Amino acid sequence: MKLALGPFATAKTPWPAPTLIASRRYGKPTAPRQALAPGSPQPTLQPPAVPLDHKSSPLRNSVAGYPLSVLSTGNLLRSLLVTTISSHRLLLIPSLYALSFLARPGRGLLFDVDRNPVLHAILRRTFYDQFCAGETAEQTKACVDGLKSLGFKGVILTYAKETVFDHITQSAQEHGRVSRAGDGAPGVDPEIESWRRGTLETAAQVGEGDFLAIKLTGAGREVTTSFANNAPLPEQMHSALTEIATTCKARGIKIIVDAESQHFQRAIDLATLDLMRTFNRDGYAAVYNTYQAYLKSTAANIENHLEEAGREGFTLGLKLVRGAYILSDNRSRIHDTKQDTDDAYNTIAQGAVKRHIGDFGGARPFPSVDLLLASHNKESLFAALKLHQQRTREGKPTVPIAFGQLHGMSDQVSFSLLQEKSEGLSGPDVYKCSTWGSMGECLAYLLRRAVENRDAVLRTSDEHLAVKRECWRRFKSVFAVAN
Repeated sequence: MKLALGPFATAKTPWPAPTLIASRRYGKPTAPRQALAPGSPQPTLQPPAVPLDHKSSPLRNSVAGYPLSVLSTGNLLRSLLVTTISSHRLLLIPSLYALSFLARPGRGLLFDVDRNPVLHAILRRTFYDQFCAGETAEQTKACVDGLKSLGFKGVILTYAKETVFDHITQSAQEHGRVSRAGDGAPGVDPEIESWRRGTLETAAQVGEGDFLAIKLTGAGREVTTSFANNAPLPEQMHSALTEIATTCKARGIKIIVDAESQHFQRAIDLATLDLMRTFNRDGYAAVYNTYQAYLKSTAANIENHLEEAGREGFTLGLKLVRGAYILSDNRSRIHDTKQDTDDAYNTIAQGAVKRHIGDFGGARPFPSVDLLLASHNKESLFAALKLHQQRTREGKPTVPIAFGQLHGMSDQVSFSLLQEKSEGLSGPDVYKCSTWGSMGECLAYLLRRAVENRDAVLRTSDEHLAVKRECWRRFKSVFAVAN
C-alpha cells in the first residue's frame, strides 16, 4: 500500500518518519513593537474607528449540491490555482521550498517579500489572499465581513508569534514578530509587552461572537523558561492575560489558547485552567483550551480537566484538533498510526456530544462543556454533527458545538457544513481561522500551517475536484444562458 507523503500514513499503516520540507528558520525579523518607555501611559484597547458589529448572513446564492457556489468567481479561480498546486506533489513540494526560501531572514531586496513590489504583488494575489485576512486593520475587517457574508458564524483570528521547542535539537525557536531585549521601561519585559500589545491589536480586529486565538509562547523567553521549568508565570504575563481576557469577555469575544510543543504544554494547560476558573463561570466558555488527539495522553488529560471543571464549577472550553507538532514533539507520545489518531478524535468528539467521557456522564456527573471541533476531516465532523442533531431532536442532553477550518482550506467541508440543516434546527456554527500581518510575518504562518496540516494539504484531491466541478457548472451555465 502506498504511503501518504509526510508523517500522515494511510488508515492502517504506521506513521513513517517525518519529512522535513526545509530548514525550520521561518520568518523574517520585522521592526519590533515599541515597549513602554519610562513615564509613558498604559495603552488600552481603543474601539475601532468603524464599529465591528459583524453579523453572520444566510448562506448566500447557495446552489443545492454545490457547496462552493457561494464563492465569487475570483475566489473560485484562486482556489483552483491553489488546489491544483497542493493536490499535485510535483507542484507542491517545490512551492513549499520556494516559500521557505522567501521566509528566511536576511534576504536581499530582490527576495524580500515586503520590499520587492513585484514579488509582494504575486504572493498577495495568490497564497496570501487565499489564507490570510489582511496586512492592515482595514483589510482584516473587510475580510472578516466578507467571510461572515458567506454565512460563517465568525472568525478565529490569531497573532502569528510563537516559540516552538524542537525535541530533536532540544532547542526553542521563535517564529514571527520579535522585540529587542533592553527596549522599554525598567522592570518591563519587552517581549511580554510586545505580545500583549499585538494580542490586543488582534482582538480589536474582531467583534462579538468571534474568537481570538493566542499562543502563550509568543510572549518570549521569560515566559517559555517558566513553562519549561513548570514555574509560575511572571507577574507581568499574568497581568497581561488578565487584561486580555477581561477585555475580550466585555466585548463578547471568546479566547482560544492554542496547543503548543509538549515541552511547554503542561504549564500552558495550567495557565489556561486558571483563566477558565476566573472567566468561565457564567454557564458558558469564554476561554477554551486546545487538546491534540494525536497524543496518547489526551483522553486522560481531558478527564482530569473535566474533574477540575466539575469540582470547581466552571465551564470547560474544549477545542479538539488532531495535532500540530509532529515534527518537533517526542514521537513516542504520539499514536502509532493515523487510524489510532482518527479513532481517538472521534471517540472524544462523540463522547463530548453524548456527555459521556470515561466515568463522566455515567458514574460521575458530566460538567458544563462547550465544544469546538477544529478539523478538515469531513467524516469526523459530520459524524459529530449528525449525532448532535439527533440528540437535539430527541431531547437528549448534549453540549453546545461549533466547527472550524483554516481560512482558504477545506472550503468544501466548511460550506457543506453550512448547508447541513436538520428539520426544525438551525444550521451549525462554522468558523474560519485566519491570521493577519505583513507578508513576511504571514509567510512564516503559512509554512507552519502547511507543515502542521500536511494531511489536508497533500490530500486535497477531493477539494480540487469540488473546485473544478463548480468551475464546470459555471462554465456550462454561461453557455446555457447564451443559448
